[in-house]
Amino acid sequence: MSGHSGWLGRRGEGYVALQAVLLALLLFGPRHLTALPDWPAWSRWPAHLTGLALMVAGLALALASAFRLGRGLTPLPHPRDDCKLVTSGPYALVRHPIYSGILLAAFGWGCFVQGGLSLVWAFCLLIFFDIKSRREEAWLTERFPAYRAYQQRVRKLLPFIY
Repeated sequence: MSGHSGWLGRRGEGYVALQAVLLALLLFGPRHLTALPDWPAWSRWPAHLTGLALMVAGLALALASAFRLGRGLTPLPHPRDDCKLVTSGPYALVRHPIYSGILLAAFGWGCFVQGGLSLVWAFCLLIFFDIKSRREEAWLTERFPAYRAYQQRVRKLLPFIY
């Protein structure tokens, strides 16, 4: 298998560090830009409820996907040496359902806290997961000949969309 030189690490350790920074910004960083107005008062309860629903759905998807991977689960984009290709369950819906679940929860958090900047952090996380998944998919394609056909059948992060 080809390695990945530089600060991102041979197995993609740098991606995990960047992911941790983005998640910390999302959860603990600034939530609002003072230049932007607050969300309208009428939107507070709908935003809270929508956010809560997205967080619950996202966490459920991420957890179900992690359980489906079993011992193959790793935070690194490089697959474990003893892993198997999983294409059933949540993986039949999207190729990276853990990322999709985290994204649902991230956008839900932004709605829940009604933070415009929190939604920007969630969007940055979307871009990041797209980039990280490209590296991961290159490694998966090297490891599993059937991965290319799977890529053609199943969307990457957003069911039926992307």
